[in-house]
Amino acid sequence: MMDNTSQHNFIMHHHMELSTLTMYSENSTNNTGAREQNSTTCSLRIPQELFLTLGLISLVENILVVLAIIKNRNLHSPMYYFICCLAVSDMLVSVANVVETIVMLLTEHGLLVVTPEMLRHLDNVIDIMNCSSVVSSLSFLCTIAADRYITIFYAPRYHSIMTTQRAVTIIAMVWMTSITASILFIVYHSHTAVIVCLVTFFCITLVFTAVLYMHMFILAHVHSRRIMAIYKSRRQGTSMKGAITLTILLGVFILCWGPFFLHLILILTCPTTPFCTCFFSYFNLFLILIICNSLIDPLIYAYRSQELRKTLKELLFCSCVTFRCDSILECLFPWKFT
Repeated sequence: MMDNTSQHNFIMHHHMELSTLTMYSENSTNNTGAREQNSTTCSLRIPQELFLTLGLISLVENILVVLAIIKNRNLHSPMYYFICCLAVSDMLVSVANVVETIVMLLTEHGLLVVTPEMLRHLDNVIDIMNCSSVVSSLSFLCTIAADRYITIFYAPRYHSIMTTQRAVTIIAMVWMTSITASILFIVYHSHTAVIVCLVTFFCITLVFTAVLYMHMFILAHVHSRRIMAIYKSRRQGTSMKGAITLTILLGVFILCWGPFFLHLILILTCPTTPFCTCFFSYFNLFLILIICNSLIDPLIYAYRSQELRKTLKELLFCSCVTFRCDSILECLFPWKFT
């Protein structure tokens, strides 16, 4: 994991062309010098304080989304369970970024002394968190797309198809698969197959989701004509609104994660050409985009869902939220105190 001359290690770590945590070890100095000299004209320096600020804002936003879904029983449905898990996936990126940046800043200012071995272990954990985040995010985007598809085209049988038990089972399987895959990716990071698997998974999930959305938007109008009952028509409208929301989420995900996956593709196709070398030097910018994705997602949830927006306002301005533990519990779970 700590072979700093490895190109695969180069793309799996954060904030720098090589791992920003391991760059403090003695081995990183000699290995990064030549590359940094070659990419000086292309490099873009982003202050660590910006990473920390964006990470903290994103973390707070996603925590509020999770708390809002827990608080409001009207949001206790499979779709919002999946959205809650998507928020947790975004939180992984935020937590990893905040922890790494704090360690870097403390180390730079001499306030924290850690051994290279400790940095290696921490770096592995951060890599696993980031990898788990991207795999789980893609998986939950696909899951939400499938949920919306079932809601639109199998509306009468939706509650028998997508039960709470099945939703929980799907969530557990996604997290187990994401964590297992992330560990394997980090353990076998030196193999080209790891990058190929990540890029392939990214492309497959995008194609799967795009096909579902195309089918939904092309046939939704035809399908809605067959639904004559008023309550079903309302359900159809709500389902399409959910589909549009997830389309926006998917679009933002592609914009924010796309440069990172293009980075991976270029690592395979042109690792030494001047253009690719210059492109690699903007890796910090790609990381900022990834953090922005986890920051933008909660805003999309709130903008598209009136119920969630209302609950978020209650969480922000609820007078019962104080430093007393019982008051916090009463605000989060008001039905328990009635």
